[in-house]
Amino acid sequence: MEQAHAILIHRLRYSETTLIVSWCSAELGLFKTIAKGALRPKSAFAGQLDLFVSSELRFSRAKNGDLHTLSEARWTNPRLGLRQNYGRVLAATYLVKLIELVVEPHAPLPEIYALLTKALDYLGDHDPSRAFVERFELRLAEDLGLVGAGSQAPGASAHAIEENFHKRLPVQRRQLLDWISARPKIPPAAPGAD
Repeated sequence: MEQAHAILIHRLRYSETTLIVSWCSAELGLFKTIAKGALRPKSAFAGQLDLFVSSELRFSRAKNGDLHTLSEARWTNPRLGLRQNYGRVLAATYLVKLIELVVEPHAPLPEIYALLTKALDYLGDHDPSRAFVERFELRLAEDLGLVGAGSQAPGASAHAIEENFHKRLPVQRRQLLDWISARPKIPPAAPGAD
């Protein structure tokens, strides 16, 4: 039995009662587990397999293939604030899709895992902004060695990721930037306006 600390990044229904769950971990990278019976009413997994939660896992490695068997999952950080609005969920989805675009499964990714953890924690308390999106893209591009440290022109990191991986950015990026642009701008409060 193996253990890992990971973020749940996808859930896919496999059968009437079973889920295939994708995770991101610093040591194991991106990997998948099968959660047998997870959708049964009295399952030990009930309420434990939510998107973007951090969990302590116990699983058995697959003898053949890369679909491991999940035996236990316990929340360590549920990030309930992420569910406050569509923009936060969309931002979290974009971050995960972007990481999936650029990393190989099962490759350790401690820096990228730390970056994702920090970004998801931020989204638990704050709505996303264009600066947030571009900062995440910059840090990811730096971790991948695509751009040097320091400031880049807005959107340059996203372009570098597209060019180097020969893949289009996830569609959620455009949706997220549209959502951010459509939000009303709240002016800063005037001093002494309590």
